[in-house]
Amino acid sequence: MLSILRKARLKDKEMRILMLGLDNAGKTTIVKRIMNEDVNTVSPTLGFIIKTIEYEGYAIPGAYTGEGDVGGQKTLRSYWRNYFEKTDALIWVVDATDRLRIQDCREELHGLLQEERLAGACLLIFANKTDVQGCMDDNEILEGLQLNAIRTHQWQILRCSAMTGVNLNEGLAWVVKDAKARLFLY
Repeated sequence: MLSILRKARLKDKEMRILMLGLDNAGKTTIVKRIMNEDVNTVSPTLGFIIKTIEYEGYAIPGAYTGEGDVGGQKTLRSYWRNYFEKTDALIWVVDATDRLRIQDCREELHGLLQEERLAGACLLIFANKTDVQGCMDDNEILEGLQLNAIRTHQWQILRCSAMTGVNLNEGLAWVVKDAKARLFLY
């Protein structure tokens, strides 16, 4: 039944993408950069923001867009599950400069992936702030998040910079391509 309902969205060409991550990972900056908004005036997100991105003819709405930025502060994380319904893809943003919280980041991510309402969603890990010298390399992030242990979701890791925009469109393209292949019949 869920499969039939998802395929019915073909007419609407709509995908729902939720963006999450710990506070200060760069979720708001990523969305602002994708929306061509000023990234120099970003402040911590309290609660959530809803936006819709138009990409390749698809409307990507979400608890923050085709990127849903639900504030990552620890006190707000329990509210994340309010935005899981009908999620086609999850974008998990990691601050590649924050070695001290990589374990907390891993625990939150693996906890999310156990949520039944996220079972069919693909997972893009944006390793943000990779333009900063001394950031974690791919292996540190891969091992720190224990990504090889994830067997329940199709996943991809992509280094990016919310400030410069590097690889943000490539990440969005991967998410849309994966979701199209799973959700829509052509």
